[in-house]
Amino acid sequence: QVQLVESGGGLVQAGGSLRLSCAASGRTSSIYAMGWFRQAPGKEREFVATITRNGGNTYYADSAKGRFTISRDNTKNTVYLQMISLKPEDTAIYYCAAKPDFLNEYPYWGQGTQVTVSS
Repeated sequence: QVQLVESGGGLVQAGGSLRLSCAASGRTSSIYAMGWFRQAPGKEREFVATITRNGGNTYYADSAKGRFTISRDNTKNTVYLQMISLKPEDTAIYYCAAKPDFLNEYPYWGQGTQVTVSS
């Protein structure tokens, strides 16, 4: 099993920045990719960004490109999401997720961290 704990959420004004962190514990050797997803009130959860084990491959949702950067520190078993130029529409609960390389879906999820962007 893998446990994920997010941190770094909060309230920020439009145009501001936040950095989310997600610390993994447990069977971290089984993790291949880690990702960030978000769910806004009344909406379905959506993909934000993902990064592979060695950090060589990153993928972003169109809404995140140019503003969000995903990175990971394997020595700390931690993945980060640096967010700049935040918009009110970025307001959501942000979830960290992890998966082994043989699965397409993410079986491991954190509890989420709230990001609120005020206008």
